[in-house]
Amino acid sequence: MYSYLIIGSGLFGCVFAHEMKKAGKSCLVIEKRDHVGGNVYCEEKDGIHIHKYGAHIFHTSNTAIWDYVNQFVTFNQYVNSPVANYKGELYNLPFNMNTFSRMWGVVTPAAAAAKIAEQRTAIQGEPKNLEEQAISLIGTDIYTKLIKGYTEKQWGRSCTELPAFIIKRLPVRYTFDNNYFNDRYQGIPIGGYTALIQDLLEGIEVRTGVDYNKERSRYANVAQTVVYTGPIDAYFNYTLGQLEYRGLRFETERLEEENHQGVAVMNYTDRETPYTRSIEHKHFEFGTQPVTYVTKEYPTDWKPGEEAYYPVNDDINQTLYHQYEKLAKEERNVIFGGRLAEYRYYDMDDVIASALTAVKQYQ
Repeated sequence: MYSYLIIGSGLFGCVFAHEMKKAGKSCLVIEKRDHVGGNVYCEEKDGIHIHKYGAHIFHTSNTAIWDYVNQFVTFNQYVNSPVANYKGELYNLPFNMNTFSRMWGVVTPAAAAAKIAEQRTAIQGEPKNLEEQAISLIGTDIYTKLIKGYTEKQWGRSCTELPAFIIKRLPVRYTFDNNYFNDRYQGIPIGGYTALIQDLLEGIEVRTGVDYNKERSRYANVAQTVVYTGPIDAYFNYTLGQLEYRGLRFETERLEEENHQGVAVMNYTDRETPYTRSIEHKHFEFGTQPVTYVTKEYPTDWKPGEEAYYPVNDDINQTLYHQYEKLAKEERNVIFGGRLAEYRYYDMDDVIASALTAVKQYQ
């Protein structure tokens, strides 16, 4: 008999298990995949830590969370400075003076601001869709080259069919600063994220290759409380219907060259290129290996049973989620937490903060 049966070994489940073990509680973690770590799992090849489920850069302004993760691993000084590739034209992200200078040849913040202000007038009145919202924020040129194609690939539909609220704001800097995040702390764990997960789970029993929703009867009475981090609709056997997600497909290639693209993350923002990003993993840790690994990231239509990545947070899905949320609140001795159980996109620091809050609540 365990104190807690934890479903899923992503950050929420691992932090919760670690803290409860520290408090003297017994925990069993079960994981559907054949490895722990959820989407932050890293696989090592040729001394390079490959982010198997897409780029993960830890960033936070929460000093308590930064101190928490640094108990387990040391972070390097990687700064996320992605590059956008539009049909061979390269632009710095986020939108800053380097971007504007490359786009228009402007050299002063005032000239860049004037150009954006002029182009924003193409939209009059309240924006009716994502396209109009983006143009009203950043103008036509940047929207066309750096937002439109990437967004349509990501969501699998035209920007004119996407709701305006998806883009509430866009980062615009009138400085020559390519640091994507505004957070105080940023970096990649030295040794990859798997090192962090392994330290969190030290001394805790873990079983991989176990699908809780298919083997629930086997685990019905093994713990006083269940911590569920899987898809909330799957927990209830889709009785109210299925929530929608966008999926991802990854193609990773080993290349016999030291440096392929010169940056960890390159976004392909034209509609014709079928993938959204190309990730050269060694650059996350300033690698000097004679070979490199590059992963192309393809957005896909999601089907039940596949890994769910991005919730489709439109009105229909949010309404359905809230119906499941009501059912979840009626469950006894079950804690729902994490991005899938809460049907929301979480940054890593927010997942950890949420898990620590749950620990305090249920300890």
